Amino acid sequence: MAAVVPTVVVASNSGGSAFLHPLRHTFAAAGSFLRSSWKHSDTSVHFLQLNSRRKFVVRAARMESKRASLGSKAPAFELPEPLTGKTWKLEDFESYPGLLVMFICNHCPFVKHLKKDIVKLSNFYMEKGLAVVAISSNSLATHPQDGPESMAEDAKLFDYPFPYLFDESQEVARDFRAVCTPEFFLYKKDGRRPFELVYHGQFDDSRPNSNVPVTGRDLSRAIDCVLSGQPVPSVQKPSIGCSIKWHPGKDL
Repeated sequence: MAAVVPTVVVASNSGGSAFLHPLRHTFAAAGSFLRSSWKHSDTSVHFLQLNSRRKFVVRAARMESKRASLGSKAPAFELPEPLTGKTWKLEDFESYPGLLVMFICNHCPFVKHLKKDIVKLSNFYMEKGLAVVAISSNSLATHPQDGPESMAEDAKLFDYPFPYLFDESQEVARDFRAVCTPEFFLYKKDGRRPFELVYHGQFDDSRPNSNVPVTGRDLSRAIDCVLSGQPVPSVQKPSIGCSIKWHPGKDL
């Protein structure tokens, strides 16, 4: 029984340098067929042996946001901000005409691809009166790099103008029915009425390694409508990103 130890060059989802990872397989005879899978973060590597010919397939895990009910009320939340230690509630944003809630995290390549432009867009519209808050709901058990200490470091590094909150129980993500990062929920507020969802879609058409420039066009147009009192178009493209990393055994 001969041991086969191929080394696979795997391209990172983040667009960074590739890394090497050995996959160990044993075959009883030539012409045998074996398929197995190794996973790291949001990258899946599939090894295929057929008639002694090796084939490797690398694909990124992608999750599309689920259609939310436009007009629905913003779920209540009460979450800590690791950077400052302050606890934020939905009521803290009641005086604003619009609220953007973003589900993001530290490690996701789809978030990294947009991070600087999310900050630019937030700075621009916060000056115009928009309230913005970001939430990370990833499990510490599976992704400790998305924990509170790293969140605070990320907020400092990118100079987040918005609070970056930690949803340790993942209950807030479930209340919003969020499934991926990044995922955007834009709410408007008319007087004393509660926040109503008017946009649940993508930032723009750009994706990691797509060569499509980041513009923030889709989200910007929706925010412009909210701040100008105009209706937001109901045709909205879903956001695409990494799946939220649920606690083991507690998937949505």
